[in-house]
Parts: sequence; C-alpha cells; structure tokens
Amino acid sequence: MTRNTRPLGLAQLSLLNTAPPELVGIAAEAGFDFIGTRVRPVTPTERPYDLQPGSPMLRETLARMRDTGVTVRDIEFLLLDGSDQREAWLRMMEAGQALGAGSLTVAAADPDSARLIDTLARMADDGRGFGITPTLEAISYQPVASIAQAADIARQTGCEIVVDTLHFNRFNGTADGEDAVAARQWDQLRAHADLVPLLQLCDGPARRPSSREELVIESRSEREVPGDGDFDLAAVVAALPEGLPLSAETPSDRRVAALGELAWARKLKSGMDAVLAAASTLRETENLQGKGTK
Repeated sequence: MTRNTRPLGLAQLSLLNTAPPELVGIAAEAGFDFIGTRVRPVTPTERPYDLQPGSPMLRETLARMRDTGVTVRDIEFLLLDGSDQREAWLRMMEAGQALGAGSLTVAAADPDSARLIDTLARMADDGRGFGITPTLEAISYQPVASIAQAADIARQTGCEIVVDTLHFNRFNGTADGEDAVAARQWDQLRAHADLVPLLQLCDGPARRPSSREELVIESRSEREVPGDGDFDLAAVVAALPEGLPLSAETPSDRRVAALGELAWARKLKSGMDAVLAAASTLRETENLQGKGTK
C-alpha cells in the first residue's frame, strides 16, 4: 500500500484487457490503494467483464479485494447518447454497489442539453438507492468538453465531475486563442474543485492532435506516464484539495505489450509518486509566497 496521505488508484483503461480480479492483484503488487473498473464495455470490440451480483467474476474480484485490501472506488463507463439507457445504468449500479464503488463515470454525447440534464437527474436519483453518484467527465471530443460545462450540468442534477488531465489539456473550444482558453480552464478547475471526487492522471505532449480521430486514438491508447510529458500535472494536483484521490488512467497498448502488465502498473505508480512530490513542493512554495505578502 502507498504511504501517501491520499488514495492512489489504477484505472481500468490503463490495463483494459486485464480482468478485474487480476487488476486487483496487479494494483496491490504495484502499491495502489484502489482500482476503477469497467462493468460495461464501451466499444463492441472491448472485452466484457460480468460483475453482476452472483457472477463468478464478481466473487473472485471480491475475494481478491479481501485478500489485498485494494478497493473499488469507481465504475465506468456509460456514454449518454440521448436514448433510454436506464436499464443499462441500473445494472451498472447493481454491480457497483456489490463492489463497494461510490461513483459511476459517464460522458455526454447527447447534443440536447435539456434532455441530458433530465437524464442525469434521473441517474442521480436512481443512484441514491445504490450509494452511487454519477460523475460527468468532460471529454475533449464530445459535446460536453470543458469543466465549466460539466460543472454547470452537475450542479443542476446532483451529480459530480471527473477531471482527466488529458482532456483538461486538450479542450480548445473557442476562437479566443490558446492562452485565453488555458486560463479559463485553470479558473474553472479551481472554481469547481468541490465537485471533483477523483482526478484521473496521465501525461502527454503539448501539441494537441489536429483531428477528432487523433484525439480519440490518443485518449484510448496513446497516453504518457505521469511526469514523462509536457502537462503541468503538479500544478493540477496542487490546485485541488490535498486529500483528493488520484487514479492513473494511462493506456498504452504498445508499452503494455512490451513491458507486461505489472511492470507497466509499477511505472505508472512511480510516475504518480514523482508528480505528488512535485505538487507538494509547489504547494509549499505557494504557501510561503502567500505568507510573504501578508
């Protein structure tokens, strides 16, 4: 287990083809405190994991959790497209409750904002019976792409928001210039920190992919180890509450194949530890500077 004051987790997307029982074991060996797991596949080609109550995989996952002390904090992933998906999210919540999860990550593909708000309000209402809160993730290539958009919807519906450092750095939704967009993103992050139960951590190059297709590829399979890219991850961590859980959501098909699952998980944990150390130093410096101005 990690000795940090905040919980550190390993997201399913970091090892998408690793079944949840094995993911629990790998997370424990690499020093993580929790995992996020997929209880519903996102794409038709993705490997499904049956974690419904009564399933053999759920029993095995729970046994591994008891043996290792690793918990499940969040489940995923539902893309809200405007159709009636209540049956899907109720099944997901059943699985999440059995695993002890507290949040269900969703994203918005529905361009009808009124319908989306109604959908999320229904989800939040259903989730209370399972102890699960929907968390809306702003995704750079979906209609809800910024923290401000996600936070506005969350405050109307009783949801929360997930901040992913990839999409935080990739949102570019106005014509006001990159510097103005970046400044607004930082302001939004600080303004809505109270809605964030989890920060998903990865790194990447400063250059934003030029097409939606490239954004999707980067998001799903080509992210960088925390600390190895150009993102100012220490500043993001320092801008949010000190005890906020962090989850490594860092897929790389190529490097997982080359290194193996456990080595990749250990590399992610090492990167997160370095980012946390840098964030702590940054926070201490800012505190000293603040005292110096008084």
